[in-house]
Formats: sequence, C-alpha cells, structure tokens
Amino acid sequence: MTDDLTGRWADLLVDYCLRVAPGEKILIASELEARPLVEACYRAVVLRGADPIVRLDLPGLSEFYLQNATEAQLAAVPPVTLYEAQTIDGRIRISAESDTRSMSRIDPARQAIVDKARDPIRRAASRKRWVLTQYPTVAYANDAGMSLADYEAYVTSSMFLDRPDPVGAWQELGRRQAGLIAFMAGVKTIRIEAEGTDLTLSVAGRTWINSDGRRNMPSGEIFTGPLETSASGRLRCGFPVCRGGRELVGIALEFAEGRVVSAHAEQGEDYLLSMLDLDAGARRLGELGLGLNPGIDRFTGSILYDEKIGGTVHLALGQSYPETGGTNESTLHWDLIVDTRTGGRITADGRVVMENGTWLVGSDG
Repeated sequence: MTDDLTGRWADLLVDYCLRVAPGEKILIASELEARPLVEACYRAVVLRGADPIVRLDLPGLSEFYLQNATEAQLAAVPPVTLYEAQTIDGRIRISAESDTRSMSRIDPARQAIVDKARDPIRRAASRKRWVLTQYPTVAYANDAGMSLADYEAYVTSSMFLDRPDPVGAWQELGRRQAGLIAFMAGVKTIRIEAEGTDLTLSVAGRTWINSDGRRNMPSGEIFTGPLETSASGRLRCGFPVCRGGRELVGIALEFAEGRVVSAHAEQGEDYLLSMLDLDAGARRLGELGLGLNPGIDRFTGSILYDEKIGGTVHLALGQSYPETGGTNESTLHWDLIVDTRTGGRITADGRVVMENGTWLVGSDG
C-alpha cells in the first residue's frame, strides 16, 4: 500500500471516525504487520494536538499466554489495561494478523475465562469513542483467495479511499442508510428467507443504528437488537465462518421463543456447541444487521468486511448493543451471515422490502 493511501487512511480514521481534538489521549492498538498505518495514525494524532499511546502485540504472545497461564492468571483483570480503557478519550484498533489460525489450538474454555474476566475492560472501552479497522496482510489475502495486491485494492475500495472525497462518500452512504432506517423504524416483524433460512423475529420498539464508518472502517450497515424472545424458525449460514482460529462450515440453527434449541455444523460442530454454552445469553440473538456497502461484494473470511456485503443479512448470537434497546447479555458476540442476494428476501410486516439483495424501499427503493 502506498504512503499516500496509508496517509489518507490515517486521516480518515483520525478526523472522520474518531474526530480527534487537541489535548485528547488516543490509544492506537495493533500488531507489527500494520506498522505503516500505526505510524501514520501516530503522526496524524500528534498533528491534531492530541497525545498518542501505542500498544503493539507481538505474534505468538497471546497464544502462549492462553496455553500456559494458570486459571488464576487467566481470570485476572489487568489493572493498567482497565485504567487505560477508563481514562483514554478514544481508541484506534487496527487488526493485522500474520496468522489467522494461530488460536486454533486454544481450548475455548480457557479463552472464555479471559473474555469473562476482561468484560469490565470491554465495557469501559465501549463507552469511549472507538474505531476498528483491518490492515491488509498476507494472511488475510490468503483467506480471501486473493493476491496481496488485489486484496489491498479491495480494502481501498471498501473504504472509498480510491475516491476523490472519501469523507463525502461516507456521508452520502450515511444519508442513504438513514432513508432505510426511516422506513424500518416503523416495522414490527421481520421475516428473513434464503437457502436453508426462514427466520421470523420482532424489532418492535427497538432503535436502528446507522453504521456509516464512524466505529467500523469500512462499514456500511444498519443494525438493531431484536426482541430477545422473538426469534423463531431456522437459520443457515451459507458462508464459512472463521472464529477463534477455526473454520466452521454449514452452520444451521433452529430457534424457538428466541433461543437456539438445535445447532449443527458440517465442520466445527463441537466448537459451535461450546460457544452456545458459554453463558445464558449465548443462545439468543443480540443483533440484526443489514449489509449495504456497495464496495464490498465478495466473501473474504474477515467478518469486518463480510458483514457489510451489500444485499446480505447478519445476525449475531450473544451480546446486544444497548443503544439499540437490546437487553441480551453475554461474553459472546458472534456474527453469522445469511446471503440473500440469490433467491432470498426480507419481509417487513408482511411486505416484501428486499429481494435478491435489492432493496425495494428506503436507500435503493
């Protein structure tokens, strides 16, 4: 990626996403692979009169810790990390894995101990301004089945960095998404149909959020929290799912009264069941999202991009976003994508509003 593109990316993160102001403390957290973007963000933060704090993770350290730490160590809350989450003004998180399968040998139960222990850190951080982005690495390109150069071009396009005015492009997408939200705000019941999927749920009284690139870069979705006891029917995830260093294929779930009552996967079923049994909220839906980014059109194996594919739906098991009105609580938040672009449709209060990935109301209708 060229220095010019990296600089434009950093400016987008610092100015549009995080809106950094003089005197603020901004945490930049990443891995070594993203050094060019980390350095560009550092310079941009300094030039805005703010104070950058850099945290870089080294390959293999997290894996070693999860394999070798005692349960007491796993269950401890790092006080410095908690203090940092409570006192910073904003956070730029840049994912940049050199090995997307490095966690595949980790016992999910040990990871769950860490996730539960660090929930106070996550909650404190979520109350601050934050943005998540993902730097193109060879590992991500391999997962996507693309060369690094082609993957970099895809990433660039997904963030509108190849356009003369990226901020203007994000603002325009935000306006179009607002049009769809204006329609969905009055909807009570949604039915999602696709190959292997026929799921009905209620969104009555819930708030739809316009994800226009402020917290995820790239973004391009609207989302809400379905009523916790409303999901009924079946869901099939047509794409492979990558989580915890594992690839799961053919995930199929059955819902009754809002809860997963049956679960199957053609590959990775044991891991799927272990995630569903993490806690009481893991079997309920915490999010319904609608992908609307026109620059994201193919599966890559990275959920940050894939859940924004235009014409798709994603549903997350576990934790709700409180700003939607959702009340489900869990250490899990796991997005599963339903591809409605071929033979799929969404019905809202009995009216077909999206068919074969094309919206008939709101943003495209």
